[in-house]
Amino acid sequence: MQTTRRYGRKADLALTMWVKLARASATFSRRTLDDIRTYGLTQPQFGVLEALGHLGEITLGELSRKTLSSCGNITVVVDNLEKEGLVERKHSRKDRRVIHVSLTPRGMKLFETVFPKHARCVAALASVLTESEQQQLGDLLEKLGKGVAAKP
Repeated sequence: MQTTRRYGRKADLALTMWVKLARASATFSRRTLDDIRTYGLTQPQFGVLEALGHLGEITLGELSRKTLSSCGNITVVVDNLEKEGLVERKHSRKDRRVIHVSLTPRGMKLFETVFPKHARCVAALASVLTESEQQQLGDLLEKLGKGVAAKP
């Protein structure tokens, strides 16, 4: 069902798609955030733990890009995780301006404990779609994201 019929067929179709995408994304995000909060973490903290848990040691800049966070925000998040003993920073030996971040053993244990649970939560939410539909939607969203990013 289209949400509008005022701007021409192509525009109305695109607007309807956008509204459905935004609503689905907001609902999915809200439900996954509810799960993340059960672990006593904020969404940015969880994103840092997830990135470091899967990628290993990376620079603050890479961490900012991977988590879609500003450099200023990622610094605060890492500060807080460092105070909790979950991550550590190391200056690069080649360039002292570059800071690498990694999980501590305690941070890795937390990641290994909570991420499988979170993965099951996401799988349960996505299960309203068949596996084939999930693959298809993922492919379409990737195409949309790359196409929009390539536009001037």
